[in-house]
Amino acid sequence: MKPMMIIQEYDQLKALSDPFRVKLMLRLVEQPHTGQQLSEIFDLSRARIHYHLKELEKLGLIEIVRTEEKNGIIQKFYQSVASGFYPDSSLLPHKDEISETKRQMLYGMLDRTMGRLLLAPNEAFEEAGPENPSEWNILATSWEIQATEEHFKWYTKKYFELLKEFQELAKEDKKNTDSKYYYMAGFGFQVDDSEFSKRIEKKDQD
Repeated sequence: MKPMMIIQEYDQLKALSDPFRVKLMLRLVEQPHTGQQLSEIFDLSRARIHYHLKELEKLGLIEIVRTEEKNGIIQKFYQSVASGFYPDSSLLPHKDEISETKRQMLYGMLDRTMGRLLLAPNEAFEEAGPENPSEWNILATSWEIQATEEHFKWYTKKYFELLKEFQELAKEDKKNTDSKYYYMAGFGFQVDDSEFSKRIEKKDQD
């Protein structure tokens, strides 16, 4: 699986703007699944799941990575061809479709994050030091900043540089029996106005 696939075809763009197909793709980014497994996950008929899988395969967004025989039936395991997708500049005439595709992909990631959150073990939320973020056992924050697009892109670049550094450290942690799995998700996007600026800060009574 490659890190990023540049979407160059309009049909691929439309496929990734479909809410259900985004959910399907996110599962196949995580690990390979059969049609039967996905049918059970989403509580949908195998026929409907296979229809979507065939369409995504035809568009080059997923592929069969292995097959297994079970009770005389060949099971096909599908996986996403990339960890992420981004529209090519050649698709810019379709600005509305690009916006909707990005919106649905972010919404699908958020929905998947909520699912993982609900299934996380209780120990993930045990009490930790409230004052110092470095002592927290969870990462949860939301805020708004007024900035130029240039500075937002600077922050995004730094964010991914830090994530890459963390991934390099984590490679060594695989050998450590005390290591745990952590689910990471990050979001950032432009909004029309600030809700945070409407807060009324209590003045110090000195």
